[in-house]
Amino acid sequence: MPIKVESDLYEPIKRFLEERGYTVKGEVNGVDLVAYHPDRETVLVELKKSFNLKLVFQGIDRLALSDRVYLAVPASSVAGNVLNQNYKSVKRLCRRLGLGLMQVYFGPRKTRVDILVEPVPYRPRKQLGKSEALIDEFLSREGDPNTGGTTGRKIMTAYRQQVVQVAYCVAEHGDCPVGKIRESTGVKKVGSILQKNHYGWFERVSRGHYRLTDLGKKEMDGFAEANQG
Repeated sequence: MPIKVESDLYEPIKRFLEERGYTVKGEVNGVDLVAYHPDRETVLVELKKSFNLKLVFQGIDRLALSDRVYLAVPASSVAGNVLNQNYKSVKRLCRRLGLGLMQVYFGPRKTRVDILVEPVPYRPRKQLGKSEALIDEFLSREGDPNTGGTTGRKIMTAYRQQVVQVAYCVAEHGDCPVGKIRESTGVKKVGSILQKNHYGWFERVSRGHYRLTDLGKKEMDGFAEANQG
């Protein structure tokens, strides 16, 4: 059931917190809902009809007052709802900011408050493998072939640069042996590039000899035009 105003969220959340021993009051010094417990940290809740950037900004501001800040929104069956479309991303955002997230479900018979995220300090687990891969790609890539923020174009990775080097060498020398390609390009993984043929640019002529496919020739022409432009 869609709510008409943000204050529709107040009563179910108030009951939810009072059942857990808090005393709850609304609109205290600009905060939508304040829940106080003498033995626990004060809980602050900001209410909105849908998850949006303004709600996030309000939550960040409230962290200066308490570490237990929740953002609260109603559950929605609308496919275009931000939380429905980006459920995991929204939860991840709240965790990284140290904000809690509440969702109020207004059912035909019962209203329910669900805690989707608890407000705890964010301590990201470092993904060492991905971090090392990032630095390796950065150091392996020659020059700066891509413009940051560009969409709709293929990214020139370090691997793709090596494939292009191999392709240019094969295009120049025709049916080309692996040893000559390695010597001419300095690319150490020539054998792997040719055998895996990830982009479909190469075909084997004979043992250890390769040439460009029609697709390879076509895409290499595209690279030449791009470089001239």
